[in-house]
Amino acid sequence: MPTPAAWRQWHRWIGAPAALFLAFASLTGVIVAGVEFFGEDEALREANRTLVSAVTTSSPPDAWTGRISQVMSNAAREAPNAPIDRIAIELKGQAPVISLYLGKPTGSEDTRLVFDARTATLLRREDYADKPFINRVHSGEAFGDGGLVAAMIWGVALFALTLSGFALYWRLAGANRANRQGLKRWFF
Repeated sequence: MPTPAAWRQWHRWIGAPAALFLAFASLTGVIVAGVEFFGEDEALREANRTLVSAVTTSSPPDAWTGRISQVMSNAAREAPNAPIDRIAIELKGQAPVISLYLGKPTGSEDTRLVFDARTATLLRREDYADKPFINRVHSGEAFGDGGLVAAMIWGVALFALTLSGFALYWRLAGANRANRQGLKRWFF
């Protein structure tokens, strides 16, 4: 069993270089959480939470498929021959939409076309990426495969710091436990 000095040494050697990466991960994590919590998508989810969709499992297929056909016709005029990565249908809410996520002919993401689900008219055309930039920065993905590997390494470093910190705490608590009562035996 390693001595407390050995645990402290491991804790320091892992912690010193990992501190920069952990600070980066925690800062970008706070930004990701803030964007998620205060963002437009969350506000829309909250506004729609108590609403009930007019389309049910018993609705006839033309309650939603007809609009998709109209949206596809309008999209063909807006972006001829563009590959469609996915279609998202949001039937609930004050402004239901059908979104077409278009790719590039050579692959990758490109454009999102948002149509009114009631009228099939184009509401907006916007750039599209499968994840927001801050999420890709937080995960390391924005820096390529090397960034993802670094993110895995700092995740392992955090786990190692947790283990070595717990081992140090347990050893120190054990040394001080005999002279203390109640919670002070564990929190000194």
